[in-house]
Amino acid sequence: MVKPVWIKHASQLATLVHEKAGPRVKEAMRELGIIEDGSVWLENGIIKAVGTTNELQTKYADRATEADIIDATGHLVTPGLVDPHTHVAFGGSREREFEMRLEGATYMEIMNAGGGIHATTSMTRAATEDELVIQTSKRLDSFLSHGVTTVEGKSGYGLDLETELKQLRVMKRLQMEHPVDIVPTFMGAHAVPTEYKAREEEYVDLIVNEMIPIVGKEKLAKFNDVFCEVGVFTPEQSERILEAGKLHGLIPKIHADEIEPYEGAELAAKVGAISAEHLLKASDKGIQAMAEQGVIACLLPATALYLRETAARGRMMIDAGVPVAISTDCNPGSSPTTSMPLVMNLACISMRLTPAESLCAATFNAACAIQMEDKVGSLEVGKQADLVLWNIKNYQELQYLFGVNHVKTVWKKGVKVVG
Repeated sequence: MVKPVWIKHASQLATLVHEKAGPRVKEAMRELGIIEDGSVWLENGIIKAVGTTNELQTKYADRATEADIIDATGHLVTPGLVDPHTHVAFGGSREREFEMRLEGATYMEIMNAGGGIHATTSMTRAATEDELVIQTSKRLDSFLSHGVTTVEGKSGYGLDLETELKQLRVMKRLQMEHPVDIVPTFMGAHAVPTEYKAREEEYVDLIVNEMIPIVGKEKLAKFNDVFCEVGVFTPEQSERILEAGKLHGLIPKIHADEIEPYEGAELAAKVGAISAEHLLKASDKGIQAMAEQGVIACLLPATALYLRETAARGRMMIDAGVPVAISTDCNPGSSPTTSMPLVMNLACISMRLTPAESLCAATFNAACAIQMEDKVGSLEVGKQADLVLWNIKNYQELQYLFGVNHVKTVWKKGVKVVG
């Protein structure tokens, strides 16, 4: 039996509680539900009480001896961070491509030469399920050490039925074996495999007629994603793939307008996607359409930095009424990081989010982007007891002091997993 945990005297308890339901927009993204001298009682894996230390002292004084008492004086406490866009389950690495880019090669040049997604596809196809479990588990350990307790994970490094299913089964297995919650996304439409070059429509047929029905039947994924980009999948192909997923219970997501303007944001609004990802080159019209339809913008500032691209217009999107989430985009080629604290800082520097907006985008709005807001993303009674105790006194320091891991302790479902 796990003992209750009583966290007391937090300098700031950022609850992310808000009176309105659903993803936060505009000014609501700055309202963090801060409680000074805050306190939380965790029991049986869930949050039982949240308030000031005096309030919980009155409520739980007669049970104090039962609990592990954590003195959080001078420390910030937040919900566990949520990463709503990762490619965490893959084989191998691509460090040589980093050097190639510094020598002048572009993302698409590397990919068309057999590198990029195709290189990782080869390594992922060659890896056994057990090998992928070991590699992915190490990345999840790193996420935990940076305060991330829930991640979305995409397939898309198989590009054939067998390996796509292997990736999804690896994530399903790790959902049972690893503390981090993994929400799976099918992304067979990550690229056209080399064996289907000049036969792109045949590969779309394979995704629509074979892959998606099996993924849906076996309930291996919650979402269906597609890389809508010049030289990858056209808007018409992307729409067909996303609509096919909806028929089999898969909620649409879309990699949109990352490298060139391609009306991906507009398509996200049209198909009712829960989120559109990247959006570096999204049009004003597309951003407005997303705001009108409530599509969450999942922005990836570390990817833009790594590729030396101008970041997405996060400030403009928030001001336009788009709910914004942020993510590491953890992947082997364009963002090999597991540090959400770094991403929060980059969101402030490169996209002009405020520190409060950045924290909201990495917790509650990120949870909304993967339909997990009923369980994680805020400190509310009845939710999972996923919390981070930081070695700083307030949320502003989290983004101000960058390049440093401020995590002191992490609890997942009430169990200490870091610290």
